[in-house]
Amino acid sequence: MQNNVTVETTEQGKEIVVNVPSLEPRLKHPTIFNTFENLKAGESFIIHNDHDPKPVYYQLKSEHGDVFTWEYLQQGPEWWDIRVTKNDTNAHEETIGQIVAKDIRKADVLKKYGIDFCCGGKKTVRQVCAEKGIDANEVERELLKTTQNITVGNNLNYDEWNMDFLADYIVNTHHNFVKKYLPEIKGYAIKVAQVHGGRHPELIEIKELVEDVHEELFAHMKDEEDNLFPFIKEIAKANNNNTSYKKEGKSFQAMVAETEAEHDSVGRAMEKIRSLSNNYAIPEDACTSYKLLFKLLQDFESDLFVHIHLENNILFVKAIEIEKTFA
Repeated sequence: MQNNVTVETTEQGKEIVVNVPSLEPRLKHPTIFNTFENLKAGESFIIHNDHDPKPVYYQLKSEHGDVFTWEYLQQGPEWWDIRVTKNDTNAHEETIGQIVAKDIRKADVLKKYGIDFCCGGKKTVRQVCAEKGIDANEVERELLKTTQNITVGNNLNYDEWNMDFLADYIVNTHHNFVKKYLPEIKGYAIKVAQVHGGRHPELIEIKELVEDVHEELFAHMKDEEDNLFPFIKEIAKANNNNTSYKKEGKSFQAMVAETEAEHDSVGRAMEKIRSLSNNYAIPEDACTSYKLLFKLLQDFESDLFVHIHLENNILFVKAIEIEKTFA
């Protein structure tokens, strides 16, 4: 396989093969996702890699749902080959509501095309596009770009980072972001609700939601920093030293499940804030503090999405897979 993406003859006939090791690190995930996007229902391609690309499986499932099958053709020790087949999209395609619930920033793409993601949230993208005479492929491409911008972001290949380094990065970057800006957001939310709550009663509920998020996130981050992340570092240390490790008390997977449930709770609160604020639309009578509050909330939401993505889809997945080997 000399080229990055080739068409080769297999027992299934001619199939696309993505030769991952030959790609630049920053292009690996985008190439895999673009190849998957361009498949029609029933078509497949093969991922050829020098290690198990299981994180890609979790990423695909997280961002696209159960719309593909993952079949190991070869499992090491030198090479891994996986056939990824796109399933019947009519049977598995996500609804607009599911898409927005999973990634609220995709609401901007839907809004651009006049697609109602609230009351019309039970329809699929293709159903709505057919009703409106919109090119569904164009909309889906823009939705995918949003996913790729979040996933590969600033070209940092998080998947290849060591677990202990990634845990420290999350604390130093995203936990510190929350600690710095969430108290400020809470202060503005209280102030703006007091001044403008009479004319804009939704601000009262936004203030209450911000207070809930503040209380929940600070307790959540303390638990991660005091308990979950130190355990992840112990797993990483044992794995690096080829030694065994056994956790006493609550299982690691139970800890992760609780943490992810807390992530979901905060995510729902932020989704409600976006809905109440009409996608952070600034009314004509908004003062400077009002405008600043909505800008801070938007920035906070964007950082929180990446923050939770790094934990749910990369750090926890890696740690669970390694922790299983100690059983």
